Amino acid sequence: MPAPVDRRPLALVANPSGDVYGSDLQMLESVQALIEDDFDVLVVLGADGPLAGWLKARGADVMVRPFPVLRRADASLGGVVSLGWRGLRSVGWLSRLIREIDPDVVYVNTVTLPWWIAAARQARVPVVCHVHEAETTDGRLVRFGLNAPLLLADGIISISRASTGALTSAVAALGAKTVEVYNGVTQPPVEPTPVKRGSGPVTMSVVARLSPRKAPDVAVEATAILRARGHDVRLELCGTPFEGYEWYEQQLRDRAHRDDLRGHVAFPGYVSPIWPALERADIVLAPSLREPFGNAVVEAQFARRPVVAAAALGHLESIEDGRTGLLVTPGDPVAMADAVERLLDDPELAHRMAEDARASALQRFTLDRYRAEIAANLRARIRYGSRARGARRSRREVLVH
Repeated sequence: MPAPVDRRPLALVANPSGDVYGSDLQMLESVQALIEDDFDVLVVLGADGPLAGWLKARGADVMVRPFPVLRRADASLGGVVSLGWRGLRSVGWLSRLIREIDPDVVYVNTVTLPWWIAAARQARVPVVCHVHEAETTDGRLVRFGLNAPLLLADGIISISRASTGALTSAVAALGAKTVEVYNGVTQPPVEPTPVKRGSGPVTMSVVARLSPRKAPDVAVEATAILRARGHDVRLELCGTPFEGYEWYEQQLRDRAHRDDLRGHVAFPGYVSPIWPALERADIVLAPSLREPFGNAVVEAQFARRPVVAAAALGHLESIEDGRTGLLVTPGDPVAMADAVERLLDDPELAHRMAEDARASALQRFTLDRYRAEIAANLRARIRYGSRARGARRSRREVLVH
């Protein structure tokens, strides 16, 4: 049924928190896509945070309503059952909230919110889930339990072939309703300059959460190996830990304080915008063990920085080994050090890779392409029914209710 001529469609977006990391920032671009496509957008966050202000600046309305979020710590059979029970208890009030807001489509960001999918289905509103994960290491029953709720979704958007493969290996039937949309990545505000090697130390950068799965410890050990080989290198770890993973950051700091690295590893914390940090870098390291896509790699490519990355999941799709970057065995600091040493010994190779990578990224990972695909996918899911939409209370009324 065509849209009524007197109103814009309303998209209700559910996001786990107000953080401003990978999937949160990608959701911000999805919101921008919908607003540019003449949607009204209301985002419901599970917790407050800086993302709320960023969303409002883009023109979205924001509501904060605490709801259960599936965390990595819950990824066991017992954890899934326990959290699942709490999530199921939330479906009722989430369904009432959806009916009250009365959107034309619900957009759920990440698989960590399966109860939102069930609630939208109960409220009879079309629902699309954007999957940013690619979990392949958990047991089969756990992976099935995590992904089976996606069967209730009207559509699924995955961020890479790796992400789609993880979904279908858990629940084969999900392939029929999944489309792949590579992330769109912000470009530097000014034309980036190529690396200019001076007389000082070579700066390597990691841009990532400080967590075991992102494996910045591999980059730390690679730095120690390179220094032991006589290379004057330093490392910047740009990121912060998830709540509850402060112990991991402390381990990194303790390692960096040992004699072989003291004074050569910096912890600038969360960096935004990222471009000044990338401008300081001569080489960008991406050691993540299970990266479904990896925006940080593409940001480095846009910034004309050569990249050494773990040969895992999404990195295999954003990097052509030997042409647009170097891929190394995941979790192997010696292999990472060897690849960096190759770039140090051959500056022309490093320059050529950086230029080829930038050209590739400009073809494949721009925001314009991403926004167009997201808006088209969401608009295609709208089903205008017979409800008296003209009588819908304004979003402002819902927010203050």
